[in-house]
Amino acid sequence: MQLDDTDRRILRQLQADPGALPRALSERAGVTPATYQRRVDRMRAAGLIKAFREEVDWAALGYGVEVSLRFTLDKTDSRAFDDFIDAARAVPEVTSIQTFLGRVDVRLFVVARDMPHYQNIYRSKILTLPHIADIEALMHVATIKNAQTVPL
Repeated sequence: MQLDDTDRRILRQLQADPGALPRALSERAGVTPATYQRRVDRMRAAGLIKAFREEVDWAALGYGVEVSLRFTLDKTDSRAFDDFIDAARAVPEVTSIQTFLGRVDVRLFVVARDMPHYQNIYRSKILTLPHIADIEALMHVATIKNAQTVPL
């Protein structure tokens, strides 16, 4: 899909404030509400806009510990990836699962209320995941930049 300047202005406004009302976004983009809606619908139909969503602040809910776990799997079993991912999906504290090509096969993001809670999750749920050859844990300290936008 070819974007023109109006589409880019609309997307910049959506990225800047996805929770704003369409009328406000159309005004900021310099178009009428009807033009705004027609263009957003067109970009959504083309797959350019996937969804409007809310983001949960885990810390505000009492989950003060966030850990990124990098796994190398024992791939001698052809089902290693599928088995591992299926089991990881069942762990409620796992908020994200990513797969990679390279030394690291899978990364899980895990949230916990505090360190004792994390230790319990790690021992009872993470270490029981199948086909683990190696684990590296990275404790989240601070988010410096978390861009959810692309330059338009």
